[in-house]
Amino acid sequence: MCKLIIFAIIGFLAQLIDGSLGMAYGVTSTTLLLTLGIAPAIVSSSVHLAEVVTTAASGISHMKFGNVDRQALNRLIIPGSIGSFVGACFLSNVPGNLAGPYISLFLLLLGMYILFRFLFRIKSETKEKSIELTRKKAIPLGLIAGFADATGGGGWGPIATPVLLSKQGISARKVVGTVDTSEFAIAVSATLGFLVSLGWDEVNWLWVFALMIGGVIAAPIAAWLVRKLPAHLLGVLVGGFIVLTNVRILLNTWAVDIVWVPFIYGVILLGWILAITYSIKTNKRK
Repeated sequence: MCKLIIFAIIGFLAQLIDGSLGMAYGVTSTTLLLTLGIAPAIVSSSVHLAEVVTTAASGISHMKFGNVDRQALNRLIIPGSIGSFVGACFLSNVPGNLAGPYISLFLLLLGMYILFRFLFRIKSETKEKSIELTRKKAIPLGLIAGFADATGGGGWGPIATPVLLSKQGISARKVVGTVDTSEFAIAVSATLGFLVSLGWDEVNWLWVFALMIGGVIAAPIAAWLVRKLPAHLLGVLVGGFIVLTNVRILLNTWAVDIVWVPFIYGVILLGWILAITYSIKTNKRK
């Protein structure tokens, strides 16, 4: 029972973060679940199966608050679904003990990207401008982000959101809402890929339902928060958390000398605190 409550809390926090930032549900929940020693393919399949429900709730909430660009949404869905299905089939055929460290390394890099992206590059000035995503850009973006999402347990948001935000004058809330809503199709495709490759027997439905419940509760709250909270600080907090957690997994995997472990953690924590302080000060000046 205690573990189910933990899973529900993980689902709640992950969806709260994802719905506010347009990224990090998969990265956050996968990172936390991997620390419990669960096989990577089982983790990713459980996360994506839970996401089928949580992303649906999130998409409905974002539509209700007017946070979705429907043209960009429609153009992302098909390539993203294809990339996600292929990525799920690929991961399902890789041994868990072999894939684990590489997935943690991938998540570590995504965490660093999220941190630096929100620390230095997010613009506070936004306009209610259409995303205007062309098919030429949507196809490679969807394929790459979908594949990364299925193989790493996260990647759709961390890849798609910054790419869409890179265009000057685009509304951040429209990007977040569109990416979050399109993730429903990506979650469905990844789940189908895992079920085809792994079968239903590998799914722990209690874990999945616990993640779903937490995520569904958080979805409308996050859709509302995206209109209220500054993304800078939340992005730095999430990025640093993901980096710290995955460094722990990698240090254990690589059997780093215990003498160096406190020093490594100290450097990461100091850098994280400085990043948070810098983000707060920067926001106050704007």
